[in-house]
Parts: sequence; C-alpha cells; structure tokens
Amino acid sequence: MLSYQHAYHAGNLADLHKHATLAWVLAYLTRKDKPLSYIETHAGRGLYDLTSAEATKTGEAAGGIGAHADWFKPDDPYRQALDALRQAHGPDTYPGSPAIAAHLLRPSDSLHLAELHPQEHEALRAALRGPNIRLYRQDGLELAQSLTPPDPRRGLMLIDPSWEIKTDYAAIPAAMQKLHAKWNVGVQILWYPILQDGPHVPMLRQLQDAIPEGLRQEVRFPPVRKGHRMIGSGLFIVNPPWGLEARLKDLTARFARLKG
Repeated sequence: MLSYQHAYHAGNLADLHKHATLAWVLAYLTRKDKPLSYIETHAGRGLYDLTSAEATKTGEAAGGIGAHADWFKPDDPYRQALDALRQAHGPDTYPGSPAIAAHLLRPSDSLHLAELHPQEHEALRAALRGPNIRLYRQDGLELAQSLTPPDPRRGLMLIDPSWEIKTDYAAIPAAMQKLHAKWNVGVQILWYPILQDGPHVPMLRQLQDAIPEGLRQEVRFPPVRKGHRMIGSGLFIVNPPWGLEARLKDLTARFARLKG
C-alpha cells in the first residue's frame, strides 16, 4: 500500500519514543572507531515541516515534540540531532529517522535507505545526499534480506512499517528471525504501534518465541484526539547494546507521567 505519509504524524509521541532510542543506540555504536552499516526499511521523506497542512491537521506534533522537547537535555544525542537539523533547515523542521541517522553517523559509515512511495522517495532524495548514502525505491524488507550480512558487519537496522498492510504483523517475525540468522551481530530495532484492539500481541508472542533474547519495551499515552486508536508505542530490539535498558526505563518514566 502506497497511501501512507508520515507527514501527518511526524514529531508525535511515538516518534519521540522511537527516535530518542535510535539516536542513543547510534551514539553508542559510534563510540568505537570502527565503521558500521545502517539499514532502514521504511525511510519516509527524511525531513518534515511541522507547519504543513498535514501536521497541523492532526495536531500530533504539537502534543509530541512541541510539548515535550524539554524531556531531552542539550547533550542528549536525539536533542543534538534535532537542534542541528533545525538550525540547518529551520525551526519548524522535524527530522525523521534517516536524517537523524545521517547526522549522527560518520563518513566511514554506510547508510542504506528504502522508501517505496514515489513522492516520499523523491522528497528523501532531495533531503539527504552524501557519498555514503544509498537510496532504494523498493520493498524495504526485501532490501534488508538482500543486504544482510552487510559490509561492514557492525551496525543497525530500523524496521518501521506503516502497519497499514495488515499482513505486516504476520510477516515481521519470520523476516526478523531470518535476518538475525544471517546477521547475528546486527542490532535490529522494530517499531510498532499499540492500538486499542491489540493487533501487535500475536506478533510479539511469535517474536519472543523466535528471538527470546530480544528486548521488548513499550510506553503508553492517551489518544491524541477523540477516536484515535493509538494508545502507545512499542519497540522490539535484537542485540540491544549495554546500557540501553536504563535509557528506556528513563523514557518509560517520562511517558508514565502523561495525563489522559
């Protein structure tokens, strides 16, 4: 399905959860002076304008980064990426995960970004350029399988589908198990929405059976508007780096203080 556009949701509470975690892991991995590979299966457009009609229509950014940027201190990797990219592109910019990764990674690192939606792909191409960045207009999970194990072998994969294709819930566990078998040193971060009817629950059961050492972490928050089905944000992380659990506990505590 090519109807999903993240511009309606950029900068929402789920993005804070996902992007703060991603930035922390990338900052951790780049402490070592060894190159790494970054693979993203559903990249989106990279940069979002929070004054756009899409963003203002839903109000999700206003209740997310607009209300809670102060959760993150100036030396936090997520905050550093946000501040730097806003300085470069304007104060109403919100960086998606490809832009955060491109900012935090080094010239020696390789970025592989898949985006199938034609307009989003072209916007991504306009937003991100660099000799170490490769863009692909193809199915992200197919790309991930074709690239693994990547060169260099150290690295991280972000799997962040739209979840509008209902078969994703059934396909993800087998795909991640296969990726882990081929790339056993790679960090995989899966993001999933927590919806009121709980379609993620069987998927998580299968993931935990297939990769029992994986780390599951979820936060809850009130629906952003009446009738909105999303009530939380989840991550399933394969090969979580040391110290990540403490970082996630801090995020969990912040979300727990939100009032419905």
